[in-house]
Amino acid sequence: MPVSWLQLSLKAPPSALDTISNFLIELGSPGVVLKRDEVQAFFARPARTVTLKRDIQRFLIEIREIYPRIGEQPLRWTILKDRNWNSSWRRFFSPQKVGKSLWITPPWLKPPQFKRRQVITIEPGMAFGTGTHSTTRSCLEFLEDVVTSLTQKNITALDVGTGSGILAIALAKMGATKILALDNDPIALEVARLNVRRNRVGRAVRLSKFALEQVKESFAVVVANLTAETIIDLASELQKKVSPEGYLVLSGILEPKAGDVLREFSPHAFVLVRQKRQKEWATLLLGKKG
Repeated sequence: MPVSWLQLSLKAPPSALDTISNFLIELGSPGVVLKRDEVQAFFARPARTVTLKRDIQRFLIEIREIYPRIGEQPLRWTILKDRNWNSSWRRFFSPQKVGKSLWITPPWLKPPQFKRRQVITIEPGMAFGTGTHSTTRSCLEFLEDVVTSLTQKNITALDVGTGSGILAIALAKMGATKILALDNDPIALEVARLNVRRNRVGRAVRLSKFALEQVKESFAVVVANLTAETIIDLASELQKKVSPEGYLVLSGILEPKAGDVLREFSPHAFVLVRQKRQKEWATLLLGKKG
């Protein structure tokens, strides 16, 4: 039977096309077409269509500070049926080299063989986190640096808003021995569970729909690739979850809001170790004082 697809068309200024396209691909769109002032993106029609539409609308509102008036015109959604899309969309994905030690690849492709690189296999299309978006890549690069710097034998980690599970899987591949990955979206947890199994890291990664405040443990590494607003809302709980001399990686932050996020984390308890800025996005690495 033909696969049902959704086509999204939205108007945007040329300066914003790259940012929007990157976000839509990270959400799972295998194909994005750019016109002079328009983005067209295609999605294999998911069970969570309402969530997909909500996430895109929320993103457009967030970037309005950088690109005024964006998202004010209604989004156009069209249902398509085309047999050829079922296989041809795969050509838009290729293995991605990230940091010093990772390859991110979809399951139908084999990455180039390098003995010193770990392979993470992620199925695109159902949950945020394919490794293409700058926020995900920056998190992976910071996590790589952090995990290699820690000296304890058993490294614990917490992934808040795990999405596809890519960050939790990467932490396991990097050597973390106990990772708790949280998400309140049951579809995301299902996708993450499949990806954890596919990458054979089930012994290290535990998935949960627990709210952050329900977690009573603290961890050597905590990562939250969310939005600035959500991080600010969770700031108090995030601070509690980091062990003394542990690290906190925060991403999904539009660059103008990085200062607002930093102000939520006590300078008496945390120090800014590093930050990455790629296009409109900021990723922060904080260290907790002993």
